[in-house]
Amino acid sequence: MARTHAAAPGAHWETLGPGVWRTRLPGWDETVGAVAGARGVLLVDAGPSLRAGARLRREVREATGLPVRHVALTHPHFDHVLGAGALPGATVYGAVGLAGALRGPARDRLRDDAVAHGLDAAQAAAAAAALPAPDREVSGRMTLDLGGGRTVLLAAAGPGHTASDLAVAVRCGRVDGGPERTVVFCGDLVEESGEPQAGEDAHPALWPAALDRLLALGGPHARYVPGHGAVVDAAFVRAQRDALAARFGVARGG
Repeated sequence: MARTHAAAPGAHWETLGPGVWRTRLPGWDETVGAVAGARGVLLVDAGPSLRAGARLRREVREATGLPVRHVALTHPHFDHVLGAGALPGATVYGAVGLAGALRGPARDRLRDDAVAHGLDAAQAAAAAAALPAPDREVSGRMTLDLGGGRTVLLAAAGPGHTASDLAVAVRCGRVDGGPERTVVFCGDLVEESGEPQAGEDAHPALWPAALDRLLALGGPHARYVPGHGAVVDAAFVRAQRDALAARFGVARGG
């Protein structure tokens, strides 16, 4: 059976459902999620460095007794992807277009962006050099079987925050006789600790539609896990959707 009742990987990990956790890493407050099945663990994002990735792998293994077999990268920004090289043997997933954002000049920009935001230059260079290309790019939706009855849904939710935004949805069953509860890892399509950041690789006019897709994926009772900040509900995501639409001149429902 899936180890859905295993202890959280550490005191700084938050339990979101049976066998579903997340942690907020120090420095840039980025979220990393973990989902346990019978055959292994899926990490949602990998942190900003090889040291961070190795620590995540170790904590998950010690808590669950299971290896990290899968990594879903929600979008190609350094604080979410540069730890992926510390997860050898894991299958890496991303939204369509992620491969091009992790190689060549784009990889160099990831390294340089990490240094500009305060990561040690040697650590940034090592992490960029070890960064794996995605094994699978998701266009639309894909179901991943972790074993023991635990499945997760990977969905290409963007473009929005970037051209390659991936969401991860996990069904966690009913809570206290209530409706079916889903946890949705949103990457930086949703941010709670500040305004959503629209960099040069963002698609502002398309971002509200990406949030509509997130809401359709999780439904009204889901817990939505932002790339930065506290877990939120559907009302928060709808409000952020409307704020982005107003900010970028997008008609409601457009």
